[in-house]
Amino acid sequence: MTHDIHVVGGGLAGSEAAWQLAEAGWRVRLSEMRGAGLADGGDTTAAHRTDALAELVCSNSFRSDDAEANAVGLLHQEMRTLGSLILREADRHRVPAGSALAVDRDGYTAGVTEAIAGHSNISLVRERVDALPDGPAIIATGPLTAPSLATAIGAATGAEALAFFDALAPIVHRESIDFDTAWFAARWDKGGKDYINCPLTKDQYLAFHAGLIDGEKTPFKEWEADTPYFDGCMPIEVMAERGVDTLRYGPMKPVGLDDPRTGRWPYAVVQLRQDNAQGTLWNIVGFQTKLRHADQVRLFRTIPGLQDAEFARLGGLHRNTFIRSPDLLDAQLRLKSRPRLRFAGQITGCEGYIESAAIGMLAGRFAAAELAGTVLPPPPPETALGALLGHITGGATAETYQPMNVNFGLFPPIAGKTKKADRKRMYTDRGRAALAAWLNPPAPPAEPQPEDSSPAAALFA
Repeated sequence: MTHDIHVVGGGLAGSEAAWQLAEAGWRVRLSEMRGAGLADGGDTTAAHRTDALAELVCSNSFRSDDAEANAVGLLHQEMRTLGSLILREADRHRVPAGSALAVDRDGYTAGVTEAIAGHSNISLVRERVDALPDGPAIIATGPLTAPSLATAIGAATGAEALAFFDALAPIVHRESIDFDTAWFAARWDKGGKDYINCPLTKDQYLAFHAGLIDGEKTPFKEWEADTPYFDGCMPIEVMAERGVDTLRYGPMKPVGLDDPRTGRWPYAVVQLRQDNAQGTLWNIVGFQTKLRHADQVRLFRTIPGLQDAEFARLGGLHRNTFIRSPDLLDAQLRLKSRPRLRFAGQITGCEGYIESAAIGMLAGRFAAAELAGTVLPPPPPETALGALLGHITGGATAETYQPMNVNFGLFPPIAGKTKKADRKRMYTDRGRAALAAWLNPPAPPAEPQPEDSSPAAALFA
């Protein structure tokens, strides 16, 4: 079958993109290297266990399905509204898990694979793609992109390397920070009050240092062992192991920061830097870590000012492959230097199964509109889809850009003072209204007709 567009990668993003295009009437070639039977063994990844499409590797849950008070639940609802294959099969193979959307993984992946393989507009080809396609294409190869294709992507995007340890520092919701303790300042008052500062006494610092040393860490997987740290980023616990004062001369250095309560420098300080344009999310500077999530929450809440911290993302360190999307992609997910290419899924820098599928859905819909000679405007930033897309294509600078799950910190803030208990519902109500308006835009006003002044018209005046 000849094709109108080539989708590379049969994970959640690629499968969803292919489905959206095929449902719109376009002929799709979907390339998936798993199951190709290549002689060099390069037809699989170290993380996957089957050749099924949209395989869930690490978890059997798409997280919360609560669309009333949860950003990921709202994303589920939006994707169902737009005819998502991934959500359709997840719902069909759902297993009891409270408010979470958990699935029978074998039934779910079989359902996706059968739907894709049986669609009359999709040609599923088991092959490894080693070079970027020349024609219209969506690259959705995920964090374990084959080395040859990763090299080609690096050459096209100017990236020095795409495989590295993705060092993530925790991100805190600003509204959960205690400003009776924390304060805004920059060192020596240079550059404005750009950082939130949380002071520690000597005893607090020593206890925190010990917690870093003693906390349980996530082990490396075998296939991560030879991947270098990105830009030399060291986990904070590795720095702590180099000496008790290492952090006080590094990311927790207090020099030049006068605590307004004492007028003196603290013994140590934890700094947070603004992470998004709205100022709702703040990154804990230098705190990339391999601590287990439970230990992170427990330990980081011992920091004065963060005792009630709510985390939009916890720290992590793992092998990843993604591009500098805010610099490289436009609002339609096209590579600016080669607009016939779109990117989707985790390679764009979104985090999570459902987020990957969501970006695949948007890439497919954008491409379908373009093939039809029209332009689909991006979903509004008040929607979960729009907020996630905005983060990828413009919500951060390339220098600070890191993978992110969908969360309300990516949405435009709710105007005015609101009760915390009501705010999440306000986000979801606003998001549903914005999606409805996007799907049903008002008709343009009719153009005025020229007045008919002919003699015949006068007869009927």
